[in-house]
Amino acid sequence: MNPVIETCKVGDVEIKIETGRVAKQANSVLITIGETTVLTTAVSSAEPRDLPFLPLTVEYREAGSAAGKIPGGYFKREGRPGENEILTCRVTDRPIRPLFPKGYRNDTQIISNVLSHDKENEPDVLSTTGASAALTISEIPWAGPIAGIRVARIDGKFVAFPTYSQTQKADITLVVGVSRDAIVMVEGGAQQVSESDMIDALMFAKDSAAPLIELQDRLRERVGKEKRIFVPPAVDDELIAAVKDFARGGMVEAIKIHGKHDRHDAIKELKKASLAKFADSHPEGESDIKSAIGALEKEVVRTQVVETGVRIDGRDTTTVRPLHIEAHPFPRPHGSALFQRGETQAIVSVTLGTEYDAQRLDTIRGDVRRNFLLHYNFPPYCTGEARPMRGTSRREIGHGALAERSLKVVMPDTETFPYTVRIVSDVTESNGSSSMASVCGGSLALMDAGVPIKAPVAGIAMGLIQEGDKIAVLTDILGDEDHMGDMDFKVTGTADGITALQMDIKVQGLTRKILEDALSQARDARLHILDGMNETLAQARDDVSQYAPRIVTMQVKVDRIRDIIGPGGKMIRAITEQSGAQINVDDSGRVSISSSSIESIDKARRLIEGLTAEAEIGAYYQGMVTRCADFGAFVEILPGTDGLVHISELENHRVNQVTDVLNEGDEVVVKVLNIDQTGRIRLSRKAAFGVDPSEVQNMRA
Repeated sequence: MNPVIETCKVGDVEIKIETGRVAKQANSVLITIGETTVLTTAVSSAEPRDLPFLPLTVEYREAGSAAGKIPGGYFKREGRPGENEILTCRVTDRPIRPLFPKGYRNDTQIISNVLSHDKENEPDVLSTTGASAALTISEIPWAGPIAGIRVARIDGKFVAFPTYSQTQKADITLVVGVSRDAIVMVEGGAQQVSESDMIDALMFAKDSAAPLIELQDRLRERVGKEKRIFVPPAVDDELIAAVKDFARGGMVEAIKIHGKHDRHDAIKELKKASLAKFADSHPEGESDIKSAIGALEKEVVRTQVVETGVRIDGRDTTTVRPLHIEAHPFPRPHGSALFQRGETQAIVSVTLGTEYDAQRLDTIRGDVRRNFLLHYNFPPYCTGEARPMRGTSRREIGHGALAERSLKVVMPDTETFPYTVRIVSDVTESNGSSSMASVCGGSLALMDAGVPIKAPVAGIAMGLIQEGDKIAVLTDILGDEDHMGDMDFKVTGTADGITALQMDIKVQGLTRKILEDALSQARDARLHILDGMNETLAQARDDVSQYAPRIVTMQVKVDRIRDIIGPGGKMIRAITEQSGAQINVDDSGRVSISSSSIESIDKARRLIEGLTAEAEIGAYYQGMVTRCADFGAFVEILPGTDGLVHISELENHRVNQVTDVLNEGDEVVVKVLNIDQTGRIRLSRKAAFGVDPSEVQNMRA
């Protein structure tokens, strides 16, 4: 097949999708913006597997060669995927997974590889559209297409597919998955913006993505394969109906049980009773019976919510579960908090470190330093389960990234607070939205650690159940409501506005009105939680923990950096050894001095000031004579800085020879008379006669 190319314009950006040139044994496309190109492939096995779930895997890789870069480290090749790559896998997976037919069990794999990166047009969002295009032209049964689009608001104007430079100036940045008729996925952050502004951004994304959908339609018309015939697994409709009739009364009673584990136990007993009831008449019907119980639970829960407004834990649709909040529950972490909302609990700690603790990442864009980190842990015991722990999961990375994005907006700049900050959220109980508990606990722990954040941040998870024309928007959803509902909508922010948003939607036709209701309800809940947080800890503590390092910064001229470093780093090592403090100097001349001891910091600061201080006209210095000449004496008043005391400035009377007054090695108090344009310093000894010793600087000491 000859290569086939289709292009479209989204705003001012041209997007090209090509197929038939590379990876021809798979369903593949090349998608390009500017000089950034991503290859995405889709492959699915011919035979299904005996599994209770769709075996779909999504991979995304950024090769250093795409940006003309050799990877760092000893091996000089790409290793396991980094956090950004894993987050991109999740953003690609979430909008495409629900569009596979129910019951599809064929091994399916999506792989995206960045082949070229111009460092301005971001490749991550291309993976979503590329996956959709590869599936759309394939024989794989799939109900697409969709499109992935990044939008940003810059100086009040929305921009589609902004460059990296543009996003650095944006106050809203979103990655949105869009189907032909609806928004299906959202991931992004904002600088405390209003709900109406956020909805405008979402609507802009939905409208802007239309050309990408049309492009994929054209591509399928030209090269699309005939879709594989998929026949869903056969089910016994009569058996399912009989099971539902038998179990309906028990299910209605079971969902009235408010406790998560007690309710689950009751449903398990109902399932056992149903299996026993139909075991003789339907010996091969175990799978259908279990499916019927699951479908019945979903049906009863959803009907009850939309008909009565009463949820499975007894709440109405707008009530937030009871809060329990503790600030500084543990003595030794630099900051800590315990945040509990219903049956979801997180213990969050904050650790303050120096610039040496910043994370250094070897990325396709180059070396990156991160001085704000949030790590989220979801151990099996938090849901009462026993299962192996196999390292950090993709889910943990995704939830941690959402919480980090939520809080990063309110962090002080490094000039104001020159610390590396690490937040760790350990989820100790979970029944819905532990990531939002991590946001609330993280905000409290930051303030407990003395971090001067701009404002406290809280988060809430919203849900949606839509049955025909009846819609219920749910505040603070439970885990079961997430599973059985039509939307998982997480919103974080301050009292002034939204800082992050994450949304996955299972229904079509999510209107602006529904979004407005959901965001308005989320704002009310967020403000309620913030009130509870403020009752415990309303602002940052006046000082950092006694166990945290102290950091002092000072600014020196760029041309004096070499004086602090010294040849081969000799001078900075000497300062560190003499003072016991850590010293870090950046290219701008910003010097950070850190230690747990104030005395060490003061000593290091004095040493650095002595090395970098510059003479001031009119100031008095105690210096040392370094050389005598016929016309005067040279005096070192600062390390590496000397000036001339002319023979006429030695005494109030005539001096015949300089050595009659001064000799090499003598200490003498002098005054700076003048500094010329070349930096030569003129000094006077006689002008310093009778000066108050407190006015004399002795920075050589």
